Amino acid sequence: MGRRELLVTVADLSILAGLLFIPAGTIGWMAGWIFMALLCGVTLLTLCMLSRNDPELLRERMSSPIQRDQPLWDKVLLSALLLLLFVAWLILMPLDAVRFDWSDVPLWLQALGALGTLLSYYGMYLTFWENAYLYPVVKLQEERGQSVVTTGPYRYVKHPLYACALVFFVSTALLLGSWLGLLLSLALIALIILRTALEDRMLKSGPAGYAEYANTVTYRLVPHVW
Repeated sequence: MGRRELLVTVADLSILAGLLFIPAGTIGWMAGWIFMALLCGVTLLTLCMLSRNDPELLRERMSSPIQRDQPLWDKVLLSALLLLLFVAWLILMPLDAVRFDWSDVPLWLQALGALGTLLSYYGMYLTFWENAYLYPVVKLQEERGQSVVTTGPYRYVKHPLYACALVFFVSTALLLGSWLGLLLSLALIALIILRTALEDRMLKSGPAGYAEYANTVTYRLVPHVW
């Protein structure tokens, strides 16, 4: 991993920690530390794997969420909606669960949330391992000879990274003990589903073989459901 990638990662994780612990008003929040420990662990593991196997994808994952050849709908959806709502979601949960103590999530549900968060991270890791075209923005990568990935989690759903994100949002809200966070996660899930549908439409006119793959793997996010 290069120096730049390491610095960007440390900065991003520090910002995320600030968005959680500053609204909480305390560092004595065990659920928050468990979340950060899981996040730091899987982030470093994924970055090390990408730096060894796919440095180009790692550089792209560190790039801006707004790019020149990105569709306008994705610029609006990703920056104005998903990122802003994600930040609001992170701030809301410590306010709800810690500072104002509005929610009272049972400990066993928080433990279940921790397990679900860990599983979502594992699924994300497997997805990054399989797909060298997993850019943060939606765009066709013709210059890289983009091909259809059908191995690993792509054998079960067309968008495994988004599928893991759905589990992540619900599980994290439970882990952090916030019913309001769980409620707001539904809005994030709705935006993920919308982005999935729009990306599907674009990919059908993109890499050769995607239409055939979509006819074979018919489930977008949940195997045997949808």
